[in-house]
Amino acid sequence: MTSYPSLRPPVARAAVPADLPPLTAWPRRLLKHPRLMHYNRLAAAVLAANTGWLIWGRPDERALGHAALANLALAILVRQQYVINFLFRVATWAPVRWPLKVRWTLGKVYHFGGLHVGGALAGVLWFLALTVTRTSSGGGPAELAVSYALIALLLVIVATALAPFRSRFHNSFEKIHRFGGWAALALFWAHTLLRADGPGEPGIWVLALVTFSMALPWLRLRKVDVVVERPSSHVALVRFDHGVTPFAGSSTAISRAPLKEWHSFANVPSPGEPGFRLTISRAGDWTGSFIEDAPERLWVKGITTAGVANIETLFRKVVYVATGSGIGPCLPHLLAHEVPARLVWATRDPRATYGDGLVDEILAAQPDAVVWDTGRDGKPDMVRLAYAAYRDFGAEAVICISNKKLTWQVVHGLERRGIPAYGAIWDS
Repeated sequence: MTSYPSLRPPVARAAVPADLPPLTAWPRRLLKHPRLMHYNRLAAAVLAANTGWLIWGRPDERALGHAALANLALAILVRQQYVINFLFRVATWAPVRWPLKVRWTLGKVYHFGGLHVGGALAGVLWFLALTVTRTSSGGGPAELAVSYALIALLLVIVATALAPFRSRFHNSFEKIHRFGGWAALALFWAHTLLRADGPGEPGIWVLALVTFSMALPWLRLRKVDVVVERPSSHVALVRFDHGVTPFAGSSTAISRAPLKEWHSFANVPSPGEPGFRLTISRAGDWTGSFIEDAPERLWVKGITTAGVANIETLFRKVVYVATGSGIGPCLPHLLAHEVPARLVWATRDPRATYGDGLVDEILAAQPDAVVWDTGRDGKPDMVRLAYAAYRDFGAEAVICISNKKLTWQVVHGLERRGIPAYGAIWDS
């Protein structure tokens, strides 16, 4: 068996417990079903609130417009970086002495994308209702022309945001969402000004806020120098040192062509050192091109955003489960030692892939880490590995950073057994 000089031997399959804890009772287990996750609950709550207002509020024509704008403003503002950071700060304010059930729920704050979806769908429906009403009541030609153009644009944005299109044509989805969103904002301004009674019209102030929110990340746009190290053909370690040291658990959006596409990666600051690093693994055309043709400068938007791992402070002890470059979002928390943690990392040939320096840094921070070499020992049962670490470490929660399929396996596999588990869902 091949061994690494400073890498403890990977966990043998025989060491993994044969039995997981029993499933919880079916009513509780039903609430942990993926279709009932907090993301979908938030979207349903927004739609339910709008339905209730429709039934009991009996909105008039003007109220229809206000409802459309309010919901679309919610959809946009909840995705703003400073708003996201605020939501994480509020959710993680709770002390660890609070009941675990309360902290378990607060940790689901990263499902805020449900508010985005609910608000967007409700806003489009309200605006459609307003346009139909204005058509029948004799709206002006200019107003109706803008209304129908806006409806067509909103329907395209919604349709291309659905999972089948979004997952298959992600670059096209991004461009449609970005340029279509800007065009929709311009049309909303035209529509609001055509119907406004004066400068005190509430819609004008809401649109001004939304416009500022959308523009703010672009106002922080800058092109900075980077140093790229390639320990293998699979990974690039990108170092930034332009006077910014982001907080642990945040992410930075980078781009080579800011109007075409953006990609977010977890920041890895080192305690007491300026700057930060990003770990970029080969996972598609863009990352492959980045590794093969490393740039000397990159565009950054300049607003770092909180990520799922920030919820660690809600718990006394946590287990981090990562595969491949999922180690990137975990590493800053392991280095900071803010919360006692145990790492479970499955990856192919760690030293050859990520380099001795990064692996030694991980092991220095986590000498008891479980490191599984998938190239040598095959793919492990990550649910069992996660549970073993959770049980042996006496943790209160498990945070998984991996691909979509495996993240769902770990989160759902543990939560239906009564264990708090968290992992990004890619739609938030």
